[in-house]
Amino acid sequence: MNLTPFKTFSLLLLVASFSQLNADALVTTQHKNTTIIDVVVKKPEVEFISNLVYSQPKIYGYSNKPLEMDIMRPVTKELSPVVLFVPGGAFISSNKNKYLQPKLELAEAGYVVASIEYRLAPTVLFPEPLMDVKSAIRFLRANAQRFGIDPNRIAIMGNSAGGYLAAFAGVTNNMKEYDEGDYLDKSSAVSAVIDIYGPSDLTKIGVGYSKEEENLHYLASAPEAIWVNGLAVNNKTAAGILVHEERAKKANPLNFITKNTPPFLVMVGDKDIRVSPNQSELLHDALIEKGVDSTFYIIKGAGHGGTQWAQTEVSKILIDFLDKNVKKSSSLTIEKSSTKFVEQ
Repeated sequence: MNLTPFKTFSLLLLVASFSQLNADALVTTQHKNTTIIDVVVKKPEVEFISNLVYSQPKIYGYSNKPLEMDIMRPVTKELSPVVLFVPGGAFISSNKNKYLQPKLELAEAGYVVASIEYRLAPTVLFPEPLMDVKSAIRFLRANAQRFGIDPNRIAIMGNSAGGYLAAFAGVTNNMKEYDEGDYLDKSSAVSAVIDIYGPSDLTKIGVGYSKEEENLHYLASAPEAIWVNGLAVNNKTAAGILVHEERAKKANPLNFITKNTPPFLVMVGDKDIRVSPNQSELLHDALIEKGVDSTFYIIKGAGHGGTQWAQTEVSKILIDFLDKNVKKSSSLTIEKSSTKFVEQ
């Protein structure tokens, strides 16, 4: 490119002027109410990706139902471990926007956090929602490079009904009968499980409450009954949770625990009036009995959700567990053998 003497002079002048634009050129005494500070970088930038369709299974009345996922991820060049968050909602709601503060703190601690919605009662019955959870895990593995994920370091976390599904996903690692849909060449196994005030044995959700409150859970209209047995107009099996014993057993994650079940963190509030805290106790005790690494926290004064669960003290428990069992652990070994259903 040929430059005239005037253009050359102008270009040199422009470069010289830019070279003078630096912090040293600032003179704070020339500005009122001005302070220069040094910021110590202690956490990464986090970016948010919303409403990714991870699966399109069928539901009652529709041949396909788009299921969406949100992702929060730290901005880094390194591959990050991932936590799949499964929201609760009494088996009839799956709002992936819930539990925001703990999820953000996990992302700031270096985890990709994927939050999903899943199919619900009464449009489907269990185990279809569990299949959705496993579809989400396979989706993350299939798109690991796209989202900066280490496919060998995947944990699952859920609260309430989402905790139940997270637990079920963990105890059915490598059980191919729950894998349906896309990316079937990918594993749906997880390295660790966090169950936050989730039910476990659906036949005992009300145990520990007043008899009147407990009996409500045995009605055919109780959410857990609809989850397992369906509605009377659509399913001949519609009934209370105690009526169809075999169906209830197959919807009980305690029956699938083996010595190969991944590590668990189980948390519950001692003032939970939605799901009896004994559900978390049953899960933890069953895990310990099978020789599984399970840690149990009871949060004093905490209910089924609420302010206590949004505190950094609680998030630190989550992060410490994940750091030990996912971030700093060796890569997940995906077994080819299947877990077996064990009747309790």
